[in-house]
Amino acid sequence: MDEAKSRSDVSDTAESAPVLLRADRDGIATLILNRPDKFNALSTELMTAIQGQLTAIADDPTIRVIVLAAAGKAFCAGHDLEEMKAMKGRAPIETLFQQCSEMMVGLTKVPQPVIARVHGVATAAGCQLVAQCDLAVAAQNARFATSGINLGLFCSTPMVAVTRNLPRKQALELLYTGDFINAETARQYGLVNRVVPAELLDRAVDDMAGAIASKSPSAMALGKRLFYAQIDQGLEKAYELAAEAITRNMLHEDAQKGVGAFLEKQPMPDWRDRDPDGGDDDR
Repeated sequence: MDEAKSRSDVSDTAESAPVLLRADRDGIATLILNRPDKFNALSTELMTAIQGQLTAIADDPTIRVIVLAAAGKAFCAGHDLEEMKAMKGRAPIETLFQQCSEMMVGLTKVPQPVIARVHGVATAAGCQLVAQCDLAVAAQNARFATSGINLGLFCSTPMVAVTRNLPRKQALELLYTGDFINAETARQYGLVNRVVPAELLDRAVDDMAGAIASKSPSAMALGKRLFYAQIDQGLEKAYELAAEAITRNMLHEDAQKGVGAFLEKQPMPDWRDRDPDGGDDDR
């Protein structure tokens, strides 16, 4: 993608424009939310498109990193309230939130690390989307809120992701008040990793994505899977899972080559495509 144009400058020029765009470069797949006239609200169509791409990318060993970006002035304003309001009865609303929850979990299940590229506002389910990504880089002008409470709708599903990023008191303040926090506060709270001037956002995301893409994809896939498996376990169970994972990792060809190169003071190898299992059981 032309670096002279920010990813957020992508515009919807026709009513038939896809709600999600994809651009691949150097092993990095950038998914761009493309409902700028709706501040990239998560419609059922958009969530279906995101999940479809995650499923496709998960099986693509040439893709090593996913970047989640957005067109227009905002990252994501949460769920499409017009669509929600038009739903009648329990069943369609329940289906909507089940779909959203499955998509959010999908971000953790895809073997490639996922980086949120955040500009403008990320509110309610948009804030959830940032929190659920593995990593996040924000422009200085970005703002975050779980603002459903202002409409009489507590951000229950966003709470799941937010409370797994923020300390308890900060998370509850965000959820109880619906107030916005700025990008630097979001960094201090742990919602995003880095904050940069808007004009440097693409470069910062590319630097992070490029650094990750240069590592062993098998080790990265195994490590991500382990991270989410152990994070909510007790200490003993977490170490049990980690010991099994690092054993499999050490037996994998990538680790054998990498450790050998380090000991022999040779350059690191070019890592092979990701093993679907993230490691070998025996060798």
